Amino acid sequence: MSETVPHPRLPAPRDSRSEEEALAASQRFLASMRGRRTVRDFSGEPVDPRLIENAVLTAATAPSGANIQPWRFVVVSDPELKRRIRQGAEEEERAFYGARAPEEWLRALAHLETDEHKPHLEEAPYLIVVMEVHRGPSSPKPYYAKESVGIAVGLLLASLHEAGLVALTHTPSPMRFLNAILGRPAEEKPYVVIPVGKPKAGATVPALTKKSRDEVLVWLDGSGESSAGPIDRRT
Repeated sequence: MSETVPHPRLPAPRDSRSEEEALAASQRFLASMRGRRTVRDFSGEPVDPRLIENAVLTAATAPSGANIQPWRFVVVSDPELKRRIRQGAEEEERAFYGARAPEEWLRALAHLETDEHKPHLEEAPYLIVVMEVHRGPSSPKPYYAKESVGIAVGLLLASLHEAGLVALTHTPSPMRFLNAILGRPAEEKPYVVIPVGKPKAGATVPALTKKSRDEVLVWLDGSGESSAGPIDRRT
């Protein structure tokens, strides 16, 4: 058995902001993320590719199992490739809406008014195809691959929103047709397709609400479960 050589150690990151400054930054970020919405209607307005690159590099800072970083981000702007991706996705979506989807699932989607037509796959200036990378000729075995890629996608969406862009997470199933279109190896498994751009003039989104704090947050502080939120015990 070969000897394991540990990584060199670095000082842990330490933030020098005051508690008030940290809270203000946290509240600004929360307010920004509350404004993030999935958008399906994209304008043809060009987008600075540096915003896309920065978002991908932000996603690549995500933690991952054993630091394997099992992701690849394929950015597509070529109109012909986007057209082929739309064709492949709509073929799978027709099968989904027409036969594969259980009735309960279709009822859950009905109020969102989605169907097999996916024009946004051509209209958005960029498609980011996120791939989950498995063991292959040039890639090691990943650990917690889906969880790791999911965290990275969350950072990607947050970065795109902070850059003033809108996006949509699209998961036609199955998605293996993307490997052939994009020329990607078998060890890369499509995880999600994310159209990115700016909203079309007059674009709308459903008037949705998120669950309340008490529905998503549980505090366990040693005195029993509390849903009243954090308690400031400073004296």
